[in-house]
Amino acid sequence: MSLLRFLGLLFAFVGVLASCTVVIALLVLLLRFWPVLFVCLLALALFGWLMEHCGIRINTRD
Repeated sequence: MSLLRFLGLLFAFVGVLASCTVVIALLVLLLRFWPVLFVCLLALALFGWLMEHCGIRINTRD
């Protein structure tokens, strides 16, 4: 049973490292090619406007 737990934790650790690597690579890409950063910011702003326009709220603080 401990071998199975070890393998599960190993896969979880590798998954976390892989996701961190992807996030860092995306940040470098966005900072290197600033038009991509502009497009991403514009897409986030449009998504926020669309969520507000549809009445969808993520947090319920008033």
